[in-house]
Amino acid sequence: MPHPAECASLERMARGGTRTALRNDPQLYETCADQWWQPRGAFAMLHWLAAARAALVPAAPRPDAVLVDLGCGAGLLAPHVADKGYQHIGVDRSPSALRQAAEHGVQPVAGDVQAVPLPAEFADCVVAGEIFEHVVDLRAAVAEACRILRPGGLLVLDTLAATALCRVVAIGLAERLPRIAPRGVHDPALLVDRGVLVAEAAQHGVDLALRGLRPSLRDLVAWSAQRRSSVRMVPVRTTAVLFQAIGWKKG
Repeated sequence: MPHPAECASLERMARGGTRTALRNDPQLYETCADQWWQPRGAFAMLHWLAAARAALVPAAPRPDAVLVDLGCGAGLLAPHVADKGYQHIGVDRSPSALRQAAEHGVQPVAGDVQAVPLPAEFADCVVAGEIFEHVVDLRAAVAEACRILRPGGLLVLDTLAATALCRVVAIGLAERLPRIAPRGVHDPALLVDRGVLVAEAAQHGVDLALRGLRPSLRDLVAWSAQRRSSVRMVPVRTTAVLFQAIGWKKG
């Protein structure tokens, strides 16, 4: 595993002249591989989001039910769905992340979420956490998530909206706060157009309902002071920054 100083060095580079070149660079996940399971590491907020995402996942509807975790990273969702009865399959492009996911009970599949190497109507539940804001072809990624979902199956996702407010909050501010988001992790050009997301999912039989989300400010202050081990995500009216979406595929 890389030393934490290497991850910090990458973030320092993003603050300099190479920032644009490093935006959304997949190498960040290899360089910061040792940070995934550190509750106060570079990916701390992804732990909070995984818990909020899992809260939307129901118990498995049948004995052999499958949950496909698109952009699974190191498997942060796994502890939160372990008792729900699914075979948990994780799809990701990062070799180091997939190795860690496997250590936490996830069946790893190397692949791109824009061309998922799984059969159609394969999953009872498809989860896509903080991945759609990293893809070049949003329509393809949404179509693939719907394609591998069984009729009657559930799609759950969270992502960042393509708005000026989101660029200020999620990139301009969050990437400057310790342990919230690594520098350069998001490309503002790839933030998600909510209209395109909803329309593409509907075209493939999934009507999505959206709701905004943010960290509890009280929890965040306590966590920063090391008085809490995690931060709860709470719903908000606006979907203009971070939002969840949920929808069932028509039979």
